[in-house]
Amino acid sequence: MTAVVASVPATGAGTPARGEVRAITGLRIVAAVWVLLFHWKFTPGPEYDGLKAFLRPVLDSGHLGVDLFYVLSGFVITLTYVDSMGPRPRLRAWWRFWWARICRVWPAYAVVVVAFGCWLLWRRSVVGEGGFLAYQETQPSLGWRSWVEQLLLVQLWSRPDFDGASFVGATWSVSAEWAAYVAFPVLALVLFRLRRLPWWLLGLGAVALMLPAALVSYRTGAVYWDYSWVQRIGTGFGAGALTCLAVRRLRDSDRARRWAPWVAWAVVAESVLVVVWAADRPYDRFVVVSLLFPLLVGALALTDAGPSRWLSRPGVVLGGRISYSVYLVHVPVYEVFWTFQKTVPNIAPGGPWTAFLVPNLPVVAIVLGYLLWRFVEEPARRRLRRVGQRRERAVSAPPDRA
Repeated sequence: MTAVVASVPATGAGTPARGEVRAITGLRIVAAVWVLLFHWKFTPGPEYDGLKAFLRPVLDSGHLGVDLFYVLSGFVITLTYVDSMGPRPRLRAWWRFWWARICRVWPAYAVVVVAFGCWLLWRRSVVGEGGFLAYQETQPSLGWRSWVEQLLLVQLWSRPDFDGASFVGATWSVSAEWAAYVAFPVLALVLFRLRRLPWWLLGLGAVALMLPAALVSYRTGAVYWDYSWVQRIGTGFGAGALTCLAVRRLRDSDRARRWAPWVAWAVVAESVLVVVWAADRPYDRFVVVSLLFPLLVGALALTDAGPSRWLSRPGVVLGGRISYSVYLVHVPVYEVFWTFQKTVPNIAPGGPWTAFLVPNLPVVAIVLGYLLWRFVEEPARRRLRRVGQRRERAVSAPPDRA
């Protein structure tokens, strides 16, 4: 029995599966920590220059954790919803999907954005209008319109570049993913009609979707360009969706189950080699490794052995579940610390506490992320889902004819 079959039970039409592919969930914390380390490297101070130099391939390539998130998201959303939303357009199913996504994404996001937005307002009261507020080249606007855009998750949609779009710099990717959620009901109609294509053609299509961005970055060294966010979310999410369809075609294959652990190990090893190779190039070529993301996700989903065994451990799966909250809080943690480094000598570069605190910044972000997940994200998701279910039952109930 494959990991997908074992993890995702059949459900009624329109009802998301309650199970999960545990290895895929576990992979989410790997992607989150990758991004955490990418931003951690900007922490001022010479205390860990040697460590940063040693970890340079991992640190410098950490922006690709976002692209891995997109592939994972496309896989999971397709696995959960394509059968219920793909056969024909149904507005009620669309609204049910969008509400489920709001319940999952918005509460923790809103708490972090409002809290950090208030921090930026305080910063503005200290440094004055036009001063340095956030660690972005373009400073985010704090006007009322910007607040509305942030809370509606649309702050990125009209911008070619994500710099300065969000109060919390990393949440540009959440706005981009929300665009994918809005478009998914239409995409599901297409995916449902592609589901019977040969697995190798679907897999080839998934890798091919990742190729254009890899070629641009390989040739130019650019990581970001105008509307690169559209390409990243579109190709990453689409690659994950096609990977899901390929896995569904292979889930009953004994040969695929036997080979999947070896493929997963080979992809992991090759990913390490590519990242180390790219670190010595004269400009950024790390994005080449993103071509392997669909293969990695597909192989992990087909087996409970190999890397999937480790990623399916309870602690790693818990890390995957809290990864979204961890991702949300890590930039505020870093930026608050960096700001106080300028005014508190004990934590300034070379200060007596700095060597202890700097490596603990990712740990603090993970702990705060767990607390946000435990007391905001998960409780709010459950309550909002119950509200939606009560409303749906009320709308569906026959009129009282008494």
